Amino acid sequence: MKKTLLILSIFTASFAVKAQTTDQQRVNKIDSLFEVYAKKNMFCGAVSISKKGTSLLSKGYGMANYSFDIPNTVHTKFKLASVSKQFTAMAIMILQEQGKLNTDDKLIKFIADYPNGEKITVHHLLTHTSGIHNFTSNENYDSMMVLPHTLTEIISHFKNQKLDFEPGEKFNYSNSGYVLLSYIIEKASGKTYGEFITTQIFEPLGMKNSGAFEGNKLIKNLALGYTNGENGLENAGYIDMSIPAGAGALYSTVEDLQLWDSSFYTEKLVKKATLDKMMTPFKEGYAYGLMIDSYLKHPWINHTGGIQGFSTVINRFPEDELCIVILKNVDNYMAFSANKVCRAIMFDDKYELPVERVAAKIDKAVGQSLCGDYELDPGFVMTVTFEGERMFVQATGQPKIEIFSEGSYNYFCKAVNAQFEFSKDKKNNISSLTLVQNGQKMPGKKIK
Repeated sequence: MKKTLLILSIFTASFAVKAQTTDQQRVNKIDSLFEVYAKKNMFCGAVSISKKGTSLLSKGYGMANYSFDIPNTVHTKFKLASVSKQFTAMAIMILQEQGKLNTDDKLIKFIADYPNGEKITVHHLLTHTSGIHNFTSNENYDSMMVLPHTLTEIISHFKNQKLDFEPGEKFNYSNSGYVLLSYIIEKASGKTYGEFITTQIFEPLGMKNSGAFEGNKLIKNLALGYTNGENGLENAGYIDMSIPAGAGALYSTVEDLQLWDSSFYTEKLVKKATLDKMMTPFKEGYAYGLMIDSYLKHPWINHTGGIQGFSTVINRFPEDELCIVILKNVDNYMAFSANKVCRAIMFDDKYELPVERVAAKIDKAVGQSLCGDYELDPGFVMTVTFEGERMFVQATGQPKIEIFSEGSYNYFCKAVNAQFEFSKDKKNNISSLTLVQNGQKMPGKKIK
C-alpha cells in the first residue's frame, strides 16, 4: 500500500512539473514576441501572467519615458482608464455590505433633483443600463476634459440631457454612470472617492503602488503616455484626471493587479455571495464593472481601458486560476494585438501576427472628399474628418481615432487592427465606406 501511494505521489508530482513546464514554455514564447514587437515600436508597456498564484511572467517592455530613456518595469505605474470601473463597483459592494447603500437604491436618494432619478437605480449605473447619455461623446468633451472639475461640475454636463432609453431597457456603455457612482461612494462613505478606494481596497490587499489621481500630486514611477503619429511617437493629448473619476481615474502596476485578481478567490474584501453578485451579467454580458464572457469554453472575466496615452486590459480565467494583465503607455500600439496573442498562446489557440503597414501622405483633395457621415447600422454612424493633414474617424459613442493612408481610398488604423475602404458611385463621388475588422466587412452608406 505504501509503495502504491509513493508511485502515485511521484506520478502526480511529475505531471505538475510537466504542466508548469508547458505553461513556462508558453510565456517564454509570449516574452520573445513582446521583445520583438517592442523593438519594432509596436508594443510598449508591462505584462504579467500568473496561474494558481504563481507568477509566470512579470516584465516591462519599451520606455516609461522616452525623453529620458527610463524603461518600463514591473514597478511602473500606468493609468488604468476603464479598468478602474471594477474597483468602483467593488467599492459599491463594500458599502452595501456595510449597510450604507443598496444596489436597488434609486438615484434620487443621493441626488434629490436628478431628472428621472426615481427610475434609475445603482444597479442600472453599474451595468450601463441607466439610459444616461455618455458625456465623453458630447461635442464639448474635447474642451471640457483639459480643465479640472469637481464631481458636481462633471455631472452638470450631462444631468439635464435626455435619456437615451428607459432605464433597464438596454445596454449602452456610459462613463456618466460611473461618475455618478463616484459621487454616490462619497455621499455614502463620507470620504473622497480616492480615500475610500485606498483604505477599503488597496491597503487591505497590499496594493502599495496603486491609487487615485488627486490634483497635481506627484506620482513616482508613473509612465508618460504617448501616441503613435505619422512621424513617430508623440506626447499624448492632455486630459485632467479629475474628469474620468470612478470611470477611469486610477493608476496601478501589473503586479498590484495580480494581487487584485487573487482577492477574488478569497473573502478579504467582501463575502463570496457578494462577489458572485458582482460577477453576474445583466445585459450584453456586462456585470458590475466587469465583462463576463468565455474563451474556448473557458469562463472569462475581463475589462479593457483606454485614455489619452494608455491602453489597458485585465483578463481573469477563474476556472484555470489564470490572470493576464497588459498595461500600455502608447495608446495606439495595437497593430500587434498583445491581448489576443497572450490568450491564444496560453490556451494553444491559433493567432495571427500583424502585417506591418506603411502610411502614405494623404492628398488634401482626396482627404477632404472622404469627409462625412457613414451609417454602418441603424444608429451606428462613422464620422470621417480631415484635420490639417491628418484623417480621423469617430464611431457613435466612441472616441476619435486617427487613420492612415495606404493609397487614395484605402486606410488603416494603428489604434486597432482595422481597415477602411472608401468607394465611389457612378458619378465618381464617394458614396460608401467599408470597415474591415476581425475578418468581417461592414459596409456603410454615406448619409451626409
